[in-house]
Amino acid sequence: MNTNNLDGVLLVDKPRGITSHDVIAKLRRLLGIKKIGHVGTLDPMATGLLIILIGHTTKISQYLMDLSKGYEGTMKLGISTDSHDMEGKVLESHEVKDVSLENLKNLANEFLGDQYQMPPMFSAKKVNGQKLYELARKGKTIDREPQFIHISTFEIDDLRDDEVDFFVHCSKGTYVRTLVNDFGERLKCGAHLNRLCRTTIGDFSINDALTMAEISQTPIFELSKRLIPAYDVVPSQVIR
Repeated sequence: MNTNNLDGVLLVDKPRGITSHDVIAKLRRLLGIKKIGHVGTLDPMATGLLIILIGHTTKISQYLMDLSKGYEGTMKLGISTDSHDMEGKVLESHEVKDVSLENLKNLANEFLGDQYQMPPMFSAKKVNGQKLYELARKGKTIDREPQFIHISTFEIDDLRDDEVDFFVHCSKGTYVRTLVNDFGERLKCGAHLNRLCRTTIGDFSINDALTMAEISQTPIFELSKRLIPAYDVVPSQVIR
């Protein structure tokens, strides 16, 4: 099968330790096709669902950007970092005491609904043409505009010593690691993100995604059967 004829949406389970752009680069090599894009970036430390657009389907990306997202994760209490995750520089450490599963759940409920969130300096968001993380790596901090977001679900699932498992469903543009940082500030002990897996994007689920290893071992003809046609994803008038 000619790989240039590949066209559709491929759901990929991104592994930890590589960027979303790394996934695209690997797929281009594996499939021998250049016209590939993705919807919704994941940090290198994060795993989970990436929507990959192949061939002419790349032109529907703008119609998928606004989809809400679901995440499972683990936060570590007592330590705050400059990047709001485990890969950042430790800023403060505090003893974790008098924290129960019940008060964590009650606090999580206070984060539900419409709100404004300050984008972290360690992010790919651009201000005056520069990515914030490029400035952050130089030790610079600049003023940022708070972004409007919506948290529809924030569930605390488990508490193990100083680690908390959670699930969050939120609007596009939400930084889960910043949500965790803010949560830690409200607890007055600090917190950072230790693990994050994106499980859903809109109606798309990680349960239907392929790992990079599975993709590399699947013949192109069989892989083409896993592609979701654009007309099953967006209204037909969009792809004319």
